[in-house]
Formats: sequence, C-alpha cells, structure tokens
Amino acid sequence: MDNIIALMETLLLYTVEICTVILELFGVCVLLYTAVRCFMKWVKNDHSEVRLTLAQGIALALEFKMGGEVLRTVVVREWSELGILGAIIALRVVLTFVIHWEIKNEKQELEEAAGNLESI
Repeated sequence: MDNIIALMETLLLYTVEICTVILELFGVCVLLYTAVRCFMKWVKNDHSEVRLTLAQGIALALEFKMGGEVLRTVVVREWSELGILGAIIALRVVLTFVIHWEIKNEKQELEEAAGNLESI
C-alpha cells in the first residue's frame, strides 16, 4: 500500500510540474506574440491601440503565470515555500489589478478621443 501511495505522489508531482511549465510557457508565448504584434503596429505608425493591446496581452500572460503558481501550491511541502509562493501570487495579483486599471483608463481615453474626432 505504501508503494502505491508513493507512486501516486510521484505521479502527482510530475503532473503538476509538467502542467506548471506548460502554463508558464503559454504565458511567455502570449507575451511574446503580443509584444511583436504591438511593435509591428508601432513601426507602421499605427499608434491607435498599441498601448491597450499590449496591456491586454500582458494581463493575459500574467493570468497564465499566476495559474502556474497556483497549481504549484498543490505540491508545496514546507511553510517557507508556501510563503514565497504566496508572495509571488500576491505580487502578480497586484500587477494584474494595476494592468486592468490601465486598460480601463486607456479604453476611456480612446473612446473620448474617438468622440472628440466625431464632433469635429
């Protein structure tokens, strides 16, 4: 019975590790794709929604990274690891809120600018 539990624990550990790496890879891919896309728009002098698109991409990438960190909490064994993980998650949550606030403000500015152009 102990062998089965040890085997299941090892399987869980490897599954969580693989899924965590995959989620973090998704986050990196989203960030790189968004950054390249926004840079190309910026090079073409299409500055209309570059900041908004980049902020949305960063927010999505952070969500993937945060998902990986939450998944990692499943296999934490010590309080010190949990504290470090909690600090990382808290920092990413704060960053996500700040980015979402920035997105909201950027959308309002774009809507106001569009409204001003229509009234001219």
